[in-house]
Amino acid sequence: MTSTQLPARSKPLTNYVAYHDPRLKQDAIGHYDLVVQTVEPLSFVSGVPVSNLYQVIELGEDNIISGGVPYPIDNVKILPPLPGRDVLCVGKNYAEHAKEFNNSGFDSSDRVDTPSHPVIFTKRFTSIIACGEEIFPHPDFTRTLDYEGEIGVIIGKPGFRISKEDAMNHVWGYTIVNDVTARERQRDHKQFYIGKSADTFCPMGPVAVPKTRLEKVLRVQTRVNGELRQDATTENLIFSIPHLIETISEGQTLVPGDVLATGTPAGVGLGMKPPTYLKPGDTIAVSVTGLGTLTNRVADPAAGNPTVEKIKERSYLPRAHLVDKYKPAALRTINNKPLYYRDRGNNVTNPPLVFVHGLGGTNDFFTPLIESLDLRKDHFIYAYDFEGHGLSPTSPLSRITIESLAGDLNGVFKYANISSGATVIAHDIGCLIAVQFALKHGGKVAKLVLLGPPPSPLPRIGSLNLHNTSHAARSTGMSSLVDMVANTGTSRKTRETNTLAYVAVKLSLLGQDPEGARLSFVKFGPTLILEYVVAIEYIDHKVYTAQVDLKDIVKEKEAFRLLARRHGSDDGPLI
Repeated sequence: MTSTQLPARSKPLTNYVAYHDPRLKQDAIGHYDLVVQTVEPLSFVSGVPVSNLYQVIELGEDNIISGGVPYPIDNVKILPPLPGRDVLCVGKNYAEHAKEFNNSGFDSSDRVDTPSHPVIFTKRFTSIIACGEEIFPHPDFTRTLDYEGEIGVIIGKPGFRISKEDAMNHVWGYTIVNDVTARERQRDHKQFYIGKSADTFCPMGPVAVPKTRLEKVLRVQTRVNGELRQDATTENLIFSIPHLIETISEGQTLVPGDVLATGTPAGVGLGMKPPTYLKPGDTIAVSVTGLGTLTNRVADPAAGNPTVEKIKERSYLPRAHLVDKYKPAALRTINNKPLYYRDRGNNVTNPPLVFVHGLGGTNDFFTPLIESLDLRKDHFIYAYDFEGHGLSPTSPLSRITIESLAGDLNGVFKYANISSGATVIAHDIGCLIAVQFALKHGGKVAKLVLLGPPPSPLPRIGSLNLHNTSHAARSTGMSSLVDMVANTGTSRKTRETNTLAYVAVKLSLLGQDPEGARLSFVKFGPTLILEYVVAIEYIDHKVYTAQVDLKDIVKEKEAFRLLARRHGSDDGPLI
């Protein structure tokens, strides 16, 4: 699933499928191409993977992008789109089905064919299974196992006492539901809940699609072992979707992610002559316009009830740290986001020093330099962890770029009340951040000190390497990429002669949050060039500097070439 180039978005990515990736060992949301049978991972605009459909409903498709190249759907395990809540259901909502049910002898709810009010019940959430999973027949519970293909409405906006006229504004989209039923339980208990809530009795999926991407009228068809049994449209509903939403919300609040199964048309097993119920080995396929086909097979009773083991596997304990490392008290609100920031020093008359670390680093990258040169004695020191690094968290909606990080650096200047004369000392990608900041706020900067600046714009191969590095950070954790980044980000001489520095780089990387680091290993675009640059390298307690007019360098198209080089070192990057 590793890719070197993300595909251009040429079509809507709105066939949302929930799936579990066995290789990454995580749940995610993707776009399911129903024609070619592939799933394309989806991410927020920041690059953070979308992990559940509730996030999709809350944010909308404009905040969701492709997160990688498509791969065969068989490589993953499909999950139900919305498994965490009881499903709201409607009984007898198609005239012909209401008639066949009333005449079957199993209807204990009414004596007339057509109900005067919507018949509302729920299916317990433990009954929900995904497309492709098997329906356990519960041989000790029912002998009248039946199917009901239905269109599921997904609520997108909360509401209480919603009017018919406003109801569709609260609808996000649709999915498919198979309202599997134990008919004798439905009859004997004189209500629907018990006969419809048995484990595995609510197949749902395979996709959920926004209403804006579907036709106004939807057709539902159900086939059993290939034979067409049910065929109707939403125009055939006794109580329309707006009517149902108005009725249900009269005394309760509907919540985004609620699923409302709108009822089943005629053609269920109990209505056949003679009644024909499901048996092990039968395959039920429910198709709806634009939603694909929900397919499930009735399992062999000997297979047992899979729900018990699923519940045992659940845990509500944190998987990692019991205490969030991002302590609010240690963060400052800078540029409208929480960043870890610290300042120290004694002399406010000399120019302030502002430090900007690089990819995989933190503000402590500069601690040896600050302490060895005793910079706090003669300067006031300002340092921070940029977004997604060190102790600074990030948001799934953040699009981390050089531009955004330069804006954060300007926020640091504002927070520290620095208006002019500062020396900015930066490393690695931090150099590009510092340059971008200085281009927009030149009056605040007297000097730029760049340690190991990368080329700008970043060569294509470098961009692809960063993308692959980010994928490794997500898929297998920071440990898998530490050696790769440490080896490519330090010079051979450093690795051979300065083991302590090399280990420090690795420890810095290991201390990063994998997702925060992943968001920062991105494809950075072209960056403009400053007129004056000072390059500095700290070697053996000595400082080498050089200052040039970059107008001359620009003519030679060698922007950001390092100006101070260690004698006897190779041309690799500097620590």
